[in-house]
Amino acid sequence: MSIDVLIKKIKEKNNPTVAGLDPLLSYVPEHITTECFKKYGETLEGASKAIYRFNTALIDELSDVVAAVKLQSAYYELYGWRGVKVLDETVRYAKDKGLYVIVDVKRNDIGSTAKAYAGAYLSGADVGGKLIPAFGADSITVNGYLGTDGITPFTEACREHKKSIFVLVKTSNPSSGELQDKKIGESPVYEVMADMVNGWGEGLIGEYGYSCVGAVVGATYPEMQKVLRKRMPKAYFLVPGYGAQGAGAADVVNAFNEDGLGAVINSSRAIMCAYKKTGDSVNFARAARDEAVRMRDEITAALG
Repeated sequence: MSIDVLIKKIKEKNNPTVAGLDPLLSYVPEHITTECFKKYGETLEGASKAIYRFNTALIDELSDVVAAVKLQSAYYELYGWRGVKVLDETVRYAKDKGLYVIVDVKRNDIGSTAKAYAGAYLSGADVGGKLIPAFGADSITVNGYLGTDGITPFTEACREHKKSIFVLVKTSNPSSGELQDKKIGESPVYEVMADMVNGWGEGLIGEYGYSCVGAVVGATYPEMQKVLRKRMPKAYFLVPGYGAQGAGAADVVNAFNEDGLGAVINSSRAIMCAYKKTGDSVNFARAARDEAVRMRDEITAALG
């Protein structure tokens, strides 16, 4: 099972964290953008080349520290097809460095369209009867709002191609409660979604006792984490909101089970932009590494 691969990497590195590679051009050190603009012009191509150089330098420094990287597709789509090409290239580069790769796309649609999304990011495209990986992620985020027929293509990809998914359950953004906290009978929507995650994960349990159908549960709602951890004991949590969104180590402890597993904590801006606190843009990748190590130590200490 794909989730076992992630857990093994977490255990090997004693680090339940994932580095988010969500790069705006303003995050890229000026010396890189200057060089790329000089060669390719102040164009979408120049911007994309700068972002790829930024990404690969970060991956080089982080690959022996973090278990995984998470790429938010919007930050690549922003630069058109050239940015999407960088998304693909970054996925391949990270996998070559031994990292587990999560692509944060939050996809879903009616069954036939969901199948196409699952093919694009997980199983591959059928070309002449042969499946050829397109983006080739290990895992993606999905939106369960359309129900089971929109999720089944993704769970089939998990089963047949050793992949995993993380379903949005309780997100980290401030307005998430406008819908997710509404009641369906006696239960809030996020608890109803949690029960659906449990159902979708049946039959997809790996050797560590966790399902390939995980859940996105925000670090900014620690008390709800506690409720959801009990409600989804076999679901791995992808936890956004640490760092730049305001959550710290104490806010993510409830996402873990007593075995010390069950969650992977994401930090994006705090790692990518760590160099802005040091004032040393030349050594930006080293600053990212230092922040990732600090984050690891803080979280493992909080977990005891």
